[in-house]
Amino acid sequence: MLLSHYQSEHIEAGCDEAGRGCLAGPVFAAAVIFPADYSNAVLNDSKQLSEKKRNILREIIEKDALSFAVASVSAEEIDNINILNASYLAMHRALDALKVLPGFIIVDGNRFKSYGDTPHQCIVKGDSKYLSIAAASILAKTYRDEYMNKIAIDCPQYDWLSNKGYPTVKHRNAVLAYGWSMHHRKTFKVSMPIDKKT
Repeated sequence: MLLSHYQSEHIEAGCDEAGRGCLAGPVFAAAVIFPADYSNAVLNDSKQLSEKKRNILREIIEKDALSFAVASVSAEEIDNINILNASYLAMHRALDALKVLPGFIIVDGNRFKSYGDTPHQCIVKGDSKYLSIAAASILAKTYRDEYMNKIAIDCPQYDWLSNKGYPTVKHRNAVLAYGWSMHHRKTFKVSMPIDKKT
């Protein structure tokens, strides 16, 4: 079972992002604050859950959280500031939107850009260790998938309903065949021969 908090002295927000490794679409991030004594035996890293379970848990998270927020950084912004800085910006935007001010932040991964003077702790594989980070990973993932499903209607050749913008062989081949769409991150390189079987 995941831990409820990293420290108990301050109100704690967990942060995570989704879509960092994609060729298309925004990067999304979420911030979640749970009650100090919160527990949930089902909550886990979004990558370990089915789409159906993620969507069920999204409703539970939004109901149980003291505060939550989801934010994004567009493909155009990613091209301007690079994906690492865009990931930080998305998390900062999510933190800005919280209705409860956190006194401490825990972040999935090993790097984070300080959010004002609020102390933080980076936690490798934090989304499989702490409830608030796991919840943030689920919100970021489900909101991003929802967004990609909407824009996929206008660009069916890239198969975003299936790959959600990640660089699958079919997606890369489509970029090589049809070029970039307005939703692609144009500073990302795509170089592989077209596989005639796909």
